[in-house]
Order: sequence, then structure tokens, then C-alpha cells
Amino acid sequence: MTDAQSQATAVADADAWERLLQENYGRYDTCKETYSFYDQLKDGKIHSSVVDMFKENRERQTFDYVMQAREKYGKLDKAMLSIWDVLDQLDNLEFDKNTVQLQQKVHAFQMAEAMRREGMPRWMVLTGLIHDLGKYLYVLGEKQWTVSVLLLNDSKYAYALICYCKVIGDTFPVGCKHCESVLFSQFFDKNPDSNHPVYGTEHGIYEPHCGLANVYMSFGHDEYMYMVCKDYLPPEALFIIRYHSFYSCHQEGAYAWLLSQQDMQMMKWVKTFLRYDLYSYSEELPDLDSIKPYYKELISEYFPEKIRW
Repeated sequence: MTDAQSQATAVADADAWERLLQENYGRYDTCKETYSFYDQLKDGKIHSSVVDMFKENRERQTFDYVMQAREKYGKLDKAMLSIWDVLDQLDNLEFDKNTVQLQQKVHAFQMAEAMRREGMPRWMVLTGLIHDLGKYLYVLGEKQWTVSVLLLNDSKYAYALICYCKVIGDTFPVGCKHCESVLFSQFFDKNPDSNHPVYGTEHGIYEPHCGLANVYMSFGHDEYMYMVCKDYLPPEALFIIRYHSFYSCHQEGAYAWLLSQQDMQMMKWVKTFLRYDLYSYSEELPDLDSIKPYYKELISEYFPEKIRW
């Protein structure tokens, strides 16, 4: 068995995947209490309206839709703005008035501050701050987006769930057979690609171990933010931004046959990132005025004053 094959076999089992990471990269834990948001989704402990949004996402995210979205937004010809401009714009948006909400900028700084406190690299702290800024798509006209904070089980834990019709929190490959490990995969039944003579086959348009860089993912704020940042950030940061919502892979071990050896090396950073992304909502709210100078300087280290969106 080749090294690549043995890696793929390990990824196919979630427990083996965790062991593989721990043995090769050590433990990447934080000191915070952890409460698995992903498990809540798998167990169906979410509001019925959220399930409806998953349903529409699974039915409409086709290969053709992804190509159209990439063409529309990949030109980056919508605006010239600074990172801070977009942080402020998303913070001032009104979404669903009937739910409790956590401001986008507050969570961004909660996450970045947790990373900073625990000694993560500067590029990782910046990634935590900006990783969700692809939600600027809402400003660009994707009005089907809503952002809700749902209380799961008790009031101690609040988690932001990104819900929208065509673009939803977790991502998955298009152009090949859908995997049952994707959340609410039963709704793929009405996705036209499921019965496509190529896209509906096991490998579809891809070769085994072709690498995620050669795979088309369902389109959302992750892919859009990758497009915005690709000329500015190190490869590890770009990998996190692009694939941190690919839960069926890095949580369930699905789609292992797509991964290259480089993808396997990069996955350690995604696993590290997720501990902060999913579990930092219980952090104390930061004093934004006092930490603003640090983040202004950090942003300027990697980005020019204004970039294309």
C-alpha cells in the first residue's frame, strides 16, 4: 500500500483520522470548554426552518450553479474596500429580526483574541478575524442570506448558524457523486446532478487524489473569500478559508479519495482552526477599542489599504 493510500484509508474512519493527526502533528487543543455544534446538526437538534434551508441548498447547488457563481463573483469587480470596511459593513447589516443575533465583528474578534491569547501564529490570528468576511456576498445582492443565532439545549451556549438558500455553512464537492456523510444528504435526491451521467458517478470529473485545489466545491462565502485573499495570504491560511466548512471531510472522513498528500498536511491547520471557530462564542466580549490598533497593524502586514471584492 502506498503512503497516499494509507493516508486515505486513515481518513475514511473518523477515529483513525483523529489518531493520524495526533500521531503526526501532536495535540491541538484549546483551554476553552468545548461543545460540539457539528454534533448538534447531525442529531437534528435545530429548528425546522434551518432544515428547510439545508434542503434548498442541497437541491440547488449543482455543478452548473457553481460555475455561474464563480464566473459572477470571481472577477472581483464589485468594490474596492479595506478589510476593516467590510468588518464594519457586515456588523451593521440587519438579518432575521425574530432571532437573537451576535454581531459578526464581535465573533471575529472573539475568535482572533482566543487564538492570540494561546500563541497561534500571526497569520492564523488574522485568518480567524477575516475568515467569514465572504458574507459580503449579502451586500452584493445575495439577499437569500440570513444569519441567525440559535440556542442549543440551554442558554449557556450560543452558536451562530449561517443559513441561506443557495449558500449554507458546510460545503461539499460538485461534479461527482454526493456522499451520505454530508449533512442532510437525503435532500440531494432532487439535485439534478444526482442523476447526471457524469456528475452522478463515483468519481465524476475527477481523478483519485487529484487534490482539493483541482476540485469544485459548492459555492459560498468560503470560496468567495478565498478568491478575495488568494494574492495576499500564505497557503495555510488560504486552505483554512477555503475548506474550513468542508465538514464531511475533516469531521467524517468523507471524500478521502480526492485528497493529495499536501491536503493531508494542511488538514492539521483546519482541525486547529475549527476548535476556535465552533467554540469561541462563549468567550468574553472583547474591548474592541483597546485591541483595534493591534489588528489594524496585523491587517496592514498582509493586505494593502484597499483590495478588490
